[in-house]
Amino acid sequence: MAFRRWFFLLVILLHVASLSIGQTLLPVDSNFKGAVERQTRTLHGVPGPNYWQNKAVYNLKVDFNPKTRDLKGVGEIVYKNNSSDTLREIWFKLYPNLYKKGVARKSKIANKDLGEGLIIDRIVINGKETHIQDYQIDGTNMHIPIADLLPNDHLQCVIDYHYVLNEGSHLRTGKVDKGSHFIAYFFPRIAVYDDIDGWNKYPYTGEEEFYNDFCDFNVSIAVPNNYVVWATGDLTNGKKVFHKSVNRLLEEASKSDTIVDVISNKSLHSYQITRNKAVNIFKFKADHVVDFAFATSNHYIWKAASLVVDSLSGRRTRVDAVFNSNHRDYQEVIDFALKTVEGMSYVFPAWPFPYNHMTVFDGLDQMEYPMMANDNPTKNREDAITLTSHEIFHTMFPFYMGTNETKYGWMDEGWATIGEWKLSKYIDSAYTDEYGIEPTARSSGVQDDSPIMTLTPDLRGIGTFTNSYPKPALGYLFVEEYLGESLFKSALHHYIRTWQGKHPQPLDFFHAINEASGKDLNWFWQRWFFEDGVLDLCIKDVKKLSEGGYRIKIENKSLKPLPVHLTVYYTDESTEKVNQSIEVWKPGNQTAEITIQTDKLIKKLVLGDTYIPDKNKKDNTFLIN
Repeated sequence: MAFRRWFFLLVILLHVASLSIGQTLLPVDSNFKGAVERQTRTLHGVPGPNYWQNKAVYNLKVDFNPKTRDLKGVGEIVYKNNSSDTLREIWFKLYPNLYKKGVARKSKIANKDLGEGLIIDRIVINGKETHIQDYQIDGTNMHIPIADLLPNDHLQCVIDYHYVLNEGSHLRTGKVDKGSHFIAYFFPRIAVYDDIDGWNKYPYTGEEEFYNDFCDFNVSIAVPNNYVVWATGDLTNGKKVFHKSVNRLLEEASKSDTIVDVISNKSLHSYQITRNKAVNIFKFKADHVVDFAFATSNHYIWKAASLVVDSLSGRRTRVDAVFNSNHRDYQEVIDFALKTVEGMSYVFPAWPFPYNHMTVFDGLDQMEYPMMANDNPTKNREDAITLTSHEIFHTMFPFYMGTNETKYGWMDEGWATIGEWKLSKYIDSAYTDEYGIEPTARSSGVQDDSPIMTLTPDLRGIGTFTNSYPKPALGYLFVEEYLGESLFKSALHHYIRTWQGKHPQPLDFFHAINEASGKDLNWFWQRWFFEDGVLDLCIKDVKKLSEGGYRIKIENKSLKPLPVHLTVYYTDESTEKVNQSIEVWKPGNQTAEITIQTDKLIKKLVLGDTYIPDKNKKDNTFLIN
């Protein structure tokens, strides 16, 4: 074989005579600017010296009747005002009111599932009963005037309430089948009061997701005999509610890498699951989490195993798959879930899974909660892999990081999407997940293709999907290629370490990655997240050089930075990959030239790759005669 050496050289062709390249400053809205002035935030990706966030402790007692779907609850709340402001009202979220007649919503709900919503029976604040004329309920929001709650002071609130869980129109919560229910957003909770917007007054419409404070939960859930409860947090009274054989198997699963049938069809038929009482009360404790959800069934089987998620401490996480045994596709979910938790801990983001357990419950949705996932059965193995990995990855974003999903859905869904792409490959090396790539390419440049930074409630059409899921995920992927895997992971760890358990905003993320990587990425953040534009590269021209080699002109039809990945096909049937990161577009140019020096003849060039969306692929192939 003749000696062959090739390398490529980038030459930037500018469309203007000259261009002064300076540092790009990202837009700072007035609310964030005010936070910087008050020193709760900085422009360096770290909290300011005066950063604060409020917190509550919830002691919840719930009585759920699976036959009638009646849920009765008592919530005792201690709310601490850590802000520098005096609070004169308290805002609550009443999420079950999504199913209340007359409430504005974006999601469709059948008329038969509309009812009275969550009914308040009693509210007592600091020992004084609040009467119905003293508080106002507006859809899923409720606000109550209070005596001044001074900085660093707290209030105590007791709320008695009840509602009927929805039977159909299952939006993240509701009846799954006869004897099985997934129950979320089941209690009045105090809304977030933060240093950016004050009270979170965005209504819950069934479409946007959530923004909650990190709180402590002590929850007691009463269900009839033979019903098992799975929930956020640690079960604290297993010996009082489970048959001794279940406790033994559960303890075994918590220490074993081998999958254990904690509840099997055989044990279900023998009725040796729960204690033989008319009502069993399951008690759970979860500290510093943003939400609490539970599920219950009298006929689901339960597979569990555990694995070491922190090699330094040896800490283990138990992983559960709880499902209807008739759903054969769910048999492998325990394997996918274990592999996801392992991949998150050691591969990407390579951060120890933060909680003691993770339960995937066979439900009717595709929705995440701290330590819980409500995942529907799937049609094929690939869908089960992607759904399992995606929902479990949400453990990091938004639950560990506390992002505002209501305003910035991309700050959690984008990470879950890149996590799904990477971990699906980790679970099954033969599978390449292309979730969202083609819709992103096809819809780029159309009316609903707004900038990623568009507030989530303002998104329309295809943008409600692409802006939240694939577009931000691609941005993260492109930055990883630009920085290199090691530096990108280091920068991501800095962001996680700095903001876990807090409420990072988009600017906090952008600046954290800049600071940790030592790179000014504002030029990319600006164009990818704050601006719109078609996603379309093409091979404009190819010239054979007299001194040997080829010069390839690449055109970018907008200022959106996309990696340049070329596959070079030689006449001797060999191929080469020539890749350039987003850096090629850093100066703001729309054309770039790649010079390949080689003593071989090229017969064809193909531009593109799996994770590079391209609206018009017809101009991505160039044949050389």
